[in-house]
Amino acid sequence: MVKEAKDVKTVKAPKSEQTRSLILETALRLFRERGYDRTTMRAIAQEAGVSVGNAYYYFSSKEHLVQGFYDRLAGEHAAAVRPVLESGTDLAARLRGVLLSWLDVAEPYRPFATQFFKNAADPDSPLSPFSPESLPAREAVVALHERCLSGSTTRTDPDLAPLLPQLMWLMHMGLVLFWVYDRTERAERSRRLVALTVPIAARIIALSRFRVVRPLVRQVHEVLEEFLPERADAPARAAG
Repeated sequence: MVKEAKDVKTVKAPKSEQTRSLILETALRLFRERGYDRTTMRAIAQEAGVSVGNAYYYFSSKEHLVQGFYDRLAGEHAAAVRPVLESGTDLAARLRGVLLSWLDVAEPYRPFATQFFKNAADPDSPLSPFSPESLPAREAVVALHERCLSGSTTRTDPDLAPLLPQLMWLMHMGLVLFWVYDRTERAERSRRLVALTVPIAARIIALSRFRVVRPLVRQVHEVLEEFLPERADAPARAAG
């Protein structure tokens, strides 16, 4: 019997997604070649072959373009870390894998990404990891740490468990800050930092379930509730 050949059509992204991706790719290239501060939206539009108005349609500002980069980095990290989260239940190994995977994913962007994070040091900048504009990328990383913890065999204190992923995210941000100023080959000092701090963090998380440290757990809970950035689904807290 002769089987009928089926046409195989390549699924292409919608034109709008292609244009958005083109603008982002062009911006990242110009940021690398000229530096973040010296690259304008007009230059990005010209290099991408689109009108300035079209560029602003997809990205309302240069900072919004960097948010697109943050989202891309978060997506690439989520894909890279999947095998780590599916391969074992030891918390230290999982957390080490999450952090090292981020360093691997970020490495190709290192020559120019550090410029973004230096600008992000300004607390009023939309590039700040604590800003409302950074919420989607922030929550994507928090969600990864949530999976990292929930898929492990480590038991945690119920009072602190909902906030532990955010605490792990803060550790992650500390690594990013160190990485920005790390000039070693392939960020070897950053990798060494992960190797030394992850066992400590995993041990502290494991100890949180014991009764003797519950007063400390409650204090940490109160501090984190007051000072960690709001999540999208969190009710607004009243000003003190």
